Amino acid sequence: MEQEMRTFGYLCSKCGKSVMGSRSVFALEASNAEVECECGATALRVEFDGELYRVYVPCGICGETHMAVCTPEQLLTGPGIGLACAKTKQFCCYVGQEGTVEKHLRELEVLVEKEKHQTDEPETFADNVIMYEVLSELKEIAAREQGISCGCGSTRYGMEIRRSAVDLVCRDCGAKLRIPAATDRDLDDLCCHMKLVIPGRRQEP
Repeated sequence: MEQEMRTFGYLCSKCGKSVMGSRSVFALEASNAEVECECGATALRVEFDGELYRVYVPCGICGETHMAVCTPEQLLTGPGIGLACAKTKQFCCYVGQEGTVEKHLRELEVLVEKEKHQTDEPETFADNVIMYEVLSELKEIAAREQGISCGCGSTRYGMEIRRSAVDLVCRDCGAKLRIPAATDRDLDDLCCHMKLVIPGRRQEP
């Protein structure tokens, strides 16, 4: 019989990446659990005292660690719950079914990026919906093997989000690839790419 699973998701307060991990309901009832970011700097911890769960969340919004108290019914059943940042009241952690947690995490990533690049303009992006879709598509491309790389041979890159474009910047040679993100055509063009290569200089062997 397949075990029922619960997925935990949060944004790492150190590297900014989304972190997801699944644990069986049986394991959560039997012992404490931990979901660590691959960067090794943060980890979500779940503790159970036999009656209530305490969830310690590294907050990707304010940078602090928050503690939430949940009943077994809240944590282990239903589609899921969101845990909020104590400072901003914005959800910073999701627990529940994997698909639901992944969807909410994507939305949280976009929200945090948008707040980082907030300007005095009434709209941060030329088209908020297109920018959200472009960022989601870039995340899918990046998840593929060698999905985003540079001509210099590096696979380390960063993103600079602008009003109507996203710049992919190689962390090793500094080369940039601009991805337009303002119109439906921009999104269609991006969706045609299985991989993206930043036009950096190829290193000599």
